[in-house]
Amino acid sequence: MGNMAETASVLLYDGVCGFCDRYVQMILKHDRRGTMRFAALQSEFAKAVMERHPALNGFDTVVLLEIVPDTGEERVSIRSTAALRVAAYLGGWWRLLLVTYVIPTPIRDCFYALFARYRYKIFGQYDRCILPPANVRSRFLDLP
Repeated sequence: MGNMAETASVLLYDGVCGFCDRYVQMILKHDRRGTMRFAALQSEFAKAVMERHPALNGFDTVVLLEIVPDTGEERVSIRSTAALRVAAYLGGWWRLLLVTYVIPTPIRDCFYALFARYRYKIFGQYDRCILPPANVRSRFLDLP
């Protein structure tokens, strides 16, 4: 799984999704290290990531970009695997979620896709990306 303490992480999220906004706020609240960064999928930063990783084109899902400081290597995780890597990063009781790694990725991602299909209906959708609170704004890349 890699050592999250030795990587710099950027979470790409749907900036107009109500659930995604709440997910980012939850991470900010529980991030004891304070090192994870964030960028909306609608940002120029995310577009540049997608250019470097063409397999991500057309994705509207959570993407975790981990950069290994010593090598600069970029590791990309998507969907349920990205969410589980965030749980590993947060540590504490969040690590209990890692037990779901025993479920094959295609099955985990099927449930993820089902939830994602209805996230706007359940949690709402914004007209534009919302501006994060001033006290955490420095952790967001490429703000409008």
